[in-house]
Amino acid sequence: MKATSATPSTSAPVAHNALPPPSATSNARSSRIAPHSHIKGLGLTSDGLAAPDAAGFIGQTNAREACGVVVDLVKSRKFSGRALLLVGAPGTGKTALALAVSHELGNKVPFCPMVGSEVYSTEVKKTEVLAESFRRAIGLRIKETKEVYEGEVTELTPAESENPLSGYGKTVSHVIVGLKTVKGTKQLRLDPTIYEAILKEKIVVGDVIYVEANTGAVKRVGRSDAYASSYDLESETYVPLPKGDVHKRKELVQDVTLGDLDAANARPQGGQDIMSVMGSLVKSGRTEVTDKLRREVNKVVKGYVDQGVAEVVPGVVFIDEVHMLDIECFTYLNALLESPMAPTVILATNRGNALVRGTTDVVSPHGVPVDLLDRCLIVKTDGYNREQIGKVVQLRANVEGLKLGPGVLERIAEEGERGSMRYALQLLTPASILAGLSKRSQIEVEDIGEMNELFLDAKTSATNIGANGGFDGGKMW
Repeated sequence: MKATSATPSTSAPVAHNALPPPSATSNARSSRIAPHSHIKGLGLTSDGLAAPDAAGFIGQTNAREACGVVVDLVKSRKFSGRALLLVGAPGTGKTALALAVSHELGNKVPFCPMVGSEVYSTEVKKTEVLAESFRRAIGLRIKETKEVYEGEVTELTPAESENPLSGYGKTVSHVIVGLKTVKGTKQLRLDPTIYEAILKEKIVVGDVIYVEANTGAVKRVGRSDAYASSYDLESETYVPLPKGDVHKRKELVQDVTLGDLDAANARPQGGQDIMSVMGSLVKSGRTEVTDKLRREVNKVVKGYVDQGVAEVVPGVVFIDEVHMLDIECFTYLNALLESPMAPTVILATNRGNALVRGTTDVVSPHGVPVDLLDRCLIVKTDGYNREQIGKVVQLRANVEGLKLGPGVLERIAEEGERGSMRYALQLLTPASILAGLSKRSQIEVEDIGEMNELFLDAKTSATNIGANGGFDGGKMW
């Protein structure tokens, strides 16, 4: 009997659990798209007014303008030790506003985000987690002018003399180093300890180096490109001949945080022997910094600031879900806000009148004690209407590279108004997968309808729960 092979029909329905066909662009590199990838700033004009649709923001005009005022205060360093509280229903853009503030401040201003529940750690105390976040949000910009000798090594000659401690052998008395730049050459007579650093860096003639005049530190920059060869693969790094004079002044700017200084002093480096290395391996990941150490670091920082060597750059601490903090954390937060070195604090919560965590009878607005609320400027975020939800969905579809068919945007906006905007945005990617399984390049209205059959939004799920609050074999109790 002759077997016949049937060609599968391309019009057959595709099961939901079928794998999508491999795309021609599957080998291309794709970047992960985060929930707030479209936020690029607050979208304010030069007058401080919020543009209707700008920098990835739709709506929230009053909240954006209020945050713009706070950004100006932070940049002018007149908002340190104060707090901004963002309040509003879930999904109204509180976290997006905080991220927009960080974009407006730029990379040079420290921005330290955290969630209220992060303080409940088994390794360190709750107050230590808060203090560490505050210290990481205070930057220190160190400006230092150094005298350096920089150039290509043309001569490296150690001079030896008789060892004065014994009649046998010789010792290095000094080293002659010749340096060359584009502008000229110079011969240096250096201390023997610098020769030891040169040997440690494995510096030879033809290397480009610089030597700090104050400390004698030597650093090898690379090999002069005059010695570059025609090999395709090489481990050597070639650099051009330095410009200017051999002896020059360099202004170095380094940005660190007080948290970096605390960590560096709390975990001093041990020796290079095997016991020191093993001891560093078995130590816990986090070390609690004492208040005494922080006071010593503050004293050193104050000395640098008084000398004009450094300047303090107060940053921003963003605490999302602040109602998750307990009464002890709120009390400590008041103390941190009153400290001389305090950053700007942005808090966010979606609670109304709520019990303050850690108490049994203290009910306060937003779950925050009244004494801390009194220190805050409070900004309310508004809900979105159907038109605004549609604009946000279109914006996210553009960011994710999705095509929407006729009527899809209106249908998703309707679902967002009925359920929530987060639910509407979550429908985009599953619907695009369903469209791809059906060999379509764009999302159609029937894809959204099928998504509603497969998934429930939070309001629908809550409605389906029985009066007794449970399910039994698919039937309500």
